[in-house]
Amino acid sequence: VFLSVLKEVDLHSKTNNTEHHTSEISEEQLIVRRGQPFTLTLKLTQPFNPDLHPLTIIAVTGELPSENVGTKSCFGIPDSVKRSPSAKAVWKVELHKNSSSLTGVLILTITPPAVSPIGEYELSVKHREEETSLATLVVLFNPWCPDDSVFLPDEKERQEYVMNEQGTIYRGSHNYISSMSWDFGQFEDGMVKICLAILDFNCKHFDDPAEDVSARCDPIYVGRVVSAVVNSPDDHGVLEGCWGGPYDDGVLPSHWSGSHTILYRWFTECYPVKYGQCWVFAGVMCSVMRLLGIPCRVVTNFMSAHDSDMNLTIDVYHADYGVEGRETMDSVWNFHVWVEGWMRRPDLADDGKYDGWQVLDPTPQEMSDGLYCCGPAPVKAILNGDTHLKYDVPFVFAEVNADCVDWLVTDGSEVKMSSDTKRVGQNISTKAVGSNERLDITHTYKHKEGGFTCLRLVLHSESSVARPLSINISVQAMKYNGSPAANIQTEVKEETLEPGKGDSSSGWLDTRSFKLLHVNRFKISLSSSVSSRAVHPCPVNVEFLLTSLCVTPSLPNLPPNCRLRIMFSFFPYKAGEKTLVVDFDCSTFRDIKASHTVNVTQY
Repeated sequence: VFLSVLKEVDLHSKTNNTEHHTSEISEEQLIVRRGQPFTLTLKLTQPFNPDLHPLTIIAVTGELPSENVGTKSCFGIPDSVKRSPSAKAVWKVELHKNSSSLTGVLILTITPPAVSPIGEYELSVKHREEETSLATLVVLFNPWCPDDSVFLPDEKERQEYVMNEQGTIYRGSHNYISSMSWDFGQFEDGMVKICLAILDFNCKHFDDPAEDVSARCDPIYVGRVVSAVVNSPDDHGVLEGCWGGPYDDGVLPSHWSGSHTILYRWFTECYPVKYGQCWVFAGVMCSVMRLLGIPCRVVTNFMSAHDSDMNLTIDVYHADYGVEGRETMDSVWNFHVWVEGWMRRPDLADDGKYDGWQVLDPTPQEMSDGLYCCGPAPVKAILNGDTHLKYDVPFVFAEVNADCVDWLVTDGSEVKMSSDTKRVGQNISTKAVGSNERLDITHTYKHKEGGFTCLRLVLHSESSVARPLSINISVQAMKYNGSPAANIQTEVKEETLEPGKGDSSSGWLDTRSFKLLHVNRFKISLSSSVSSRAVHPCPVNVEFLLTSLCVTPSLPNLPPNCRLRIMFSFFPYKAGEKTLVVDFDCSTFRDIKASHTVNVTQY
């Protein structure tokens, strides 16, 4: 209830949010971006005389707000407010020319500085010794503001990396890249509360909430916090990882197709959601970063190394009979997914040398400063091999650049057999701006490798006597994470190398020894029927091409190569380009996905 001096306040939430690119989040709650002015209208019960009764506005955030750390700001009309000499992040206010001091109608233009901590603020006004609450508002990073450290110059990129709620994540292998649609849903209901709760959930906030809230002015700090809280090993964060099953007490990682369900479940149940793998961790983090205003994109590195001992090599040990001898903590995964956030790095160079895209990886792999987090590591530093820089540049450098070294273990000794400098870090991919095409960004991480070279090893005997040869040819399967699997075939040949002659040997692999899983032959398609205007409900046709499936109880059994068509209705509640995603899941075929893009217009 307002005190007698203030009769009414108009936050102009709809207009302000539109101008601040936050209307997709809400049109009722005031959500603004730092470094950009917003407008309030105050109606006083009596005329306004700034010389006799100045107007003071107070903005505070966090539990222990202080001017000295930028979590409290006092400003007013006229700007004669007494504030601490060391006050940081001071807000500004101007009286609009259309204001009427005589009638007490004040139109205020308020600007939070581009270095303000992001988060929820309480705004109050003090006039004639009476202090009255004005509003609760949210301040976000501002990639539209040149003074903000997340400023992104290109509008098309801002629309893609901040405003786009749909995206594509790439998986598979370097020679067979598959794509899946992902619903980031950063503007869904409740996402502001959820994402701000993530910031409050980090260990540093529990230790020193005042310092933590103050540090939220820095996207470097915020990105590191989000990277830690999206996983759960050390802080009961959003997602629990699982790579080997069983998944009976949770959700199969491949089942997820969006972030909002995961984040909402964590927020309401206050417990890590089971289960995620790298692309799920990355998709969730991208949603949080975009909501907070940090431009973000999901990136996939094919043939991704995990260098556990930080020696920039992936060491593989083979027994003298050819099969991989023992497992190590080092591995090469067929793909790994992380995110890139766009921000300046004044902590590394004054000239902006390391500004731009920064790798942030929420998948819990190795600890960094005592927490399972990774980054931000400048992509430019990775490209140039500046592995002495923070944060976690050596680890990410190895993921895309490590050498794969094969060792032969025999009689207790290790002999280096070969070193492959090109295997790791291939086809590094992200979604292109404004389209669903794949954009290859390998060149931003690695300088172009040399041309292809064909190497041939020829055995030639210079001995005057014949030499017996024992030739071992072994073929071994490898799991998607680089660990050895079953031995497919081993062939040992005993031959003789004649004096002064060369020799070569070949082996044959029986194709009946291995096969392609049937799941890779399963096809699913999604088609939509939508008029130029959104119709409620919208009919959608879904078609399945089946090799063998039994549907009960309402449909008969389906023979091979038959189609099942399902029609259903849904109600679109937002206009714009949207992506429909269908996920088919059963005990035999897990999470076969397809997607289709439609344009929903206002009715």
